[in-house]
Amino acid sequence: MTSVAPGIDGPASSPAVHVLRVSEQAAATRAPGALAPLSEEERERAAAFVRPVDRDRYLVAHLALRRELGVLLDLDPAQVRLARADCPVCEGPHGRPIVPGNPVHFSLSHAGDVVLLAFAAVPVGVDIEEFPTAGTARETMTALHPREQAELAAVADTAALPLVFARCWTRKEAYLKGTGTGLGEDPSITYVSALEDPAPVPGWRLSDLPAPSGYAAASALRQLTAHEVG
Repeated sequence: MTSVAPGIDGPASSPAVHVLRVSEQAAATRAPGALAPLSEEERERAAAFVRPVDRDRYLVAHLALRRELGVLLDLDPAQVRLARADCPVCEGPHGRPIVPGNPVHFSLSHAGDVVLLAFAAVPVGVDIEEFPTAGTARETMTALHPREQAELAAVADTAALPLVFARCWTRKEAYLKGTGTGLGEDPSITYVSALEDPAPVPGWRLSDLPAPSGYAAASALRQLTAHEVG
């Protein structure tokens, strides 16, 4: 596990971000007793994966999540209770993942061989994506905000398009995970920018994160209002 940001020491701080390579961690998940920290539901879900690579990714991510939450909450990883907040769109129980009754906020994302975890004192979202093909980027960009579509259409170098698209998409996914709406909010609504710097989004700070070669990653951290700080 590699930490690329400081710990959660206050609402204005950057999230604590951890990047894990599944290929380097998967063997440990098969050691005797390795799955003990997981809930019965998590073990059943892991067992349901048909492809070993998907199972490895899930196990690496959830064991690391429980381990880090255990440290932050001073709990045995097996005692960490995971739940979902209410969705802000439909109020159903499938919003942001939470630890009920605890102040630590977190987010999880994975793509390919990489798992990304983030922890903060305020709502946070992270996303990591492998670069798509240029063709996939062109097809998917039609779902984005009109300004983002225009910015991507202006990329003259076809070889650069996958990186630029992934940069935009991870910003958007991180923001939607942070708010808890997920794709319950149409990706065309909030403008996050495909340009070099993220666009300002009211109430949130978007940041591009370091990522392994061939991947893009971003975080979204909720900013407290003056009333909330006071």
